[in-house]
Parts: sequence; C-alpha cells; structure tokens
Amino acid sequence: MAEQILTIKKNTKNSKKDYVFAVGRRKESVARVRLYPKLKEDVHWGSTAVKKGDILVNGRAIAEYFPTPSERRLYTEPLRVTNAHQQNYTMTIRVAGGGHTGQLGAVVLGIANALQKVEPEKYRPILKKKGFLTRDARVRQRRNVGTGGKARHKKQSPKR
Repeated sequence: MAEQILTIKKNTKNSKKDYVFAVGRRKESVARVRLYPKLKEDVHWGSTAVKKGDILVNGRAIAEYFPTPSERRLYTEPLRVTNAHQQNYTMTIRVAGGGHTGQLGAVVLGIANALQKVEPEKYRPILKKKGFLTRDARVRQRRNVGTGGKARHKKQSPKR
C-alpha cells in the first residue's frame, strides 16, 4: 500500500509540463514566471483565458500593470535583445511583495531566467552579457539601535 502511494507521487512529479518556470527577485519582491513556448488551447488564469503572445501579471495585462513607456522598455528588453518576439511566447507572472519598482525588477529578472531556460545555448550568453541574469542584491538597510527609528539617523546630542 505504501509502495503504491510512493509510485503515484513519483509519477506525478515527473510528469511533463507544458511551460518553463523561473523566479525573479528584487528587494522584497518575488516574481514567479511561467513561460509557455507552445500554448495549448485550454490555458486559463482564474477566469481569464490566455491567448498566444499574452503576458499577464497577477491576472491583468502587463501593459495595464506597468503602464508607463519607461516600464514597458524595461520589461520588453530581455525579449528585444534575444530577438525572441513576444508573439512566440505566452507568459503568466505572479508577483508579490515590495513596491512597484521592486516588482518590475523582479519581473524583468524572471522573464530573462525563463528565456535562458528555453534555449540556454542561444539566449544565455546574450542575456549574461547585457546583465539580465544578475540579481540586484541591494536591499533596504535595517533599522539600527540608537538611531531614532531610521537606518542612518543619529539622535541629536544635547549641547553643552
């Protein structure tokens, strides 16, 4: 009985997925990216049907989630430098934590990681050279004792 359960679990783990999974992190934000090279007809994100070429972030279109032109330039850059056209890949991204800028950085790193997993020998050298596979490790400095509630403040000392 226990052997049957183990074999069932083993078979479900080794099942072939139709997407590539990657993670991107920046500050406190974590982006989990699913890149679908070949999209099946029955892919849904909640109640939203996903079409070929779509990039969805937390159930919304990426252009709606990151609306400004400068943000658009940042999240399309990994696709542009690798000549991987957006119409060839469908992505669903779940991003949580941090602020807007941290989430954008996490999404960019997640997209780059997913692309290099699809075709490593083709995309990895290009993305590595442009710096898209390097995680930006800068995080908020912690609050220190004796600094009046801020990281770099000093308490004012009394005069005389």
